[in-house]
Amino acid sequence: MSDYRSASVQDRMVAPTQPGSRMARRAAGAAPPPPGDLPPRKRGGGSSGNGRMRVLAWVSIATTSLMVAGSLTAYTVYRDAFGAINQKSVKEDILNPRPPDTGALNVLLVGSDTRAGKGNARYGQKLAREADAGGKRTDTIILMHISPNRDQARLISFPRDSMVQIPRCKNETTKQEMAPRRDMINSAYNTGGIACTMSTIETLTGIRVNHFVEVDFSGFKNIVDALGGIEICLKSGVDDKDSKLHLPPGKSLLMGEQALGYVRLRKYGDGSDIQRIKRQQIFLSKVVAKATSSELLTDVGKLTSFIKAVAGSVTMDPELANDKGRLIEIATSAKELTAGGVKFTTVPWGPDPADENRVVWKQPDADELFTAVKSDTEVLPTAAPSASTGTKPKVTIKPEQVQVQVLNGTATQGKAREVADMLSKQGFKVVEVGNYQAADGQTDTEIRYGKKSATGGDYAGVLAGMVLPKPAPVAGMLKPATKEPYTSPVPLPSAGAAAKASPVVQLIVGADFKSVKVTKLPDSVNNSTITASEQKNACT
Repeated sequence: MSDYRSASVQDRMVAPTQPGSRMARRAAGAAPPPPGDLPPRKRGGGSSGNGRMRVLAWVSIATTSLMVAGSLTAYTVYRDAFGAINQKSVKEDILNPRPPDTGALNVLLVGSDTRAGKGNARYGQKLAREADAGGKRTDTIILMHISPNRDQARLISFPRDSMVQIPRCKNETTKQEMAPRRDMINSAYNTGGIACTMSTIETLTGIRVNHFVEVDFSGFKNIVDALGGIEICLKSGVDDKDSKLHLPPGKSLLMGEQALGYVRLRKYGDGSDIQRIKRQQIFLSKVVAKATSSELLTDVGKLTSFIKAVAGSVTMDPELANDKGRLIEIATSAKELTAGGVKFTTVPWGPDPADENRVVWKQPDADELFTAVKSDTEVLPTAAPSASTGTKPKVTIKPEQVQVQVLNGTATQGKAREVADMLSKQGFKVVEVGNYQAADGQTDTEIRYGKKSATGGDYAGVLAGMVLPKPAPVAGMLKPATKEPYTSPVPLPSAGAAAKASPVVQLIVGADFKSVKVTKLPDSVNNSTITASEQKNACT
């Protein structure tokens, strides 16, 4: 959908999970809750005041991500400010096998709604100022993915009400192992803390989480003030006693207290959660734009204040907080990261068939989003070098001009059609699928083209650039054991006579095959994504 319905579901689903006040629920849930202890909540409707703080966590997380991705450019100058970052080591508590590391940087950002700590208790009730503030929960889970060349960033938000498979984890308090279970995704944090949340994201997505950042609420207003305020634009004026916000139509520069009221604002426009989410996303985009602007990054005083405001509200893993070499390496490449390269995306979702008050991820769209992140390991060339000459072809070859025969060289039935569907979604013209049986029974992934084809290597090179692992194209086609025509499940772009005249390239899918790179994302992903740079003049 294009109405932001898919965006930030954790901000839209804010009705209480249990009867009674928020802090009463904390008192009852101070001990780790058993699986499935969170009753359904209505996906529509209003929220308690405590739900408003989830918005603050969202803003703090977006700002924190910029500290990692942008302001580290001045790390050597501002190392004293970074010394204020709290640290927590959790890698020893991760029980499950971890995905392989890639050249990308993936940081898990979690907004903790704990009321413990200076500045947080004022937003809760009496229990918030006692003992451990009634425990902690998270309504904000975001994976920040920064591309290998550090010039693009995508912040993927996981709806808190997503029903998923939680892997085995250690209980954060008792350190006892908990069995796998199907539950809401945020229950991983409630019982197993950040270690279980990291492991859950890794097992669900196949993406390696390199580092984590936990954020609480207390620094929100200081962060906005350190940025010199955020400019918003309203189609009509606001006079809301609940949020203590009084603003005229048009543009207004919001400092900390007003910004707090704005992100809490509900009685505006049509009063819908969808409209409120859109306002929040635009607000976050403007935070990104300002935090990555040259005005901030070149002003020593402003940047130091900004870093200090954020640093006092976050907790990181020691590997990120203390590794100066790693931080400087990130900083050097992060100079190219601008607001234009930052996107906010929510995992595509739909209602859970078993419970309409919960959501499940839309497949295969969600997996295609995750594959795009996993396969983002290099900068793709517009045209691959020819396999025969080692030089780029004179004419750029597009995927829709490449005809492909996909053969299954594995023991997995239907693998050829599965891979053919992946290639079709990326624009390739698959003409046939079939099977191939190697004489010794062992087959690695291969890409082949006809020996007599003068341009076959060029077309095969384009296909090789989209397959993981990336096999070097080889001259000489193999004889299929079986083959049949293939019809794409998705409409293909027209390539005209160029595609019909192009040589057929063979892809033999071997046991080492991992995936087809995803560069074209489904509409459900694109429609739940906003680009920071496009929100500059947006009015809500």
